[in-house]
Amino acid sequence: MNRHTLLAAAVAATLVLAGCQADIGEKSAPKQDPNAAALVAPATDDDAAWKAYLGQVIGQNMDGVTERTFNYYLPAGTDPTEEEGPYQRMKADVNAALLRTVLPGNMLTFSSPNSTMMADLVVAAFEGEELEEDALKGSRVLFIGESKDESRVRQAALSVGAEFRFVEVKR
Repeated sequence: MNRHTLLAAAVAATLVLAGCQADIGEKSAPKQDPNAAALVAPATDDDAAWKAYLGQVIGQNMDGVTERTFNYYLPAGTDPTEEEGPYQRMKADVNAALLRTVLPGNMLTFSSPNSTMMADLVVAAFEGEELEEDALKGSRVLFIGESKDESRVRQAALSVGAEFRFVEVKR
């Protein structure tokens, strides 16, 4: 190859790479559709309706997630005091995941028609002296609940190095 051909190839490669970088930058910023209707949570405790609603909310918060999502959902009628019940099992599962640490790029979502119960679970599962400060570094915690529960879940998530997002349930 002569110099002119090499120079032309280098210029073409530079332009292609610059175009790729522009696309990457555009994709990393979340785009909000101004015409999209605000999501409204189900007025009942119907699990199917809640799961459909939560799927939409989670989908709107996927920007920057490069790995898996781990969705933790508790039905409204769950009894937190039931030994070996869903609440206790989920709390143990979340705590075990944090002890192993969660790889960057993952997202953990927490939601329930009973926001306070789910907030209690998150706070309890994220406690413990054995947890590392950066157990969720590079990962996201998405809490879908009521504003009265946001600050304590935020504090729990930030204490283990997570990025925290909150979506208020609007009924």
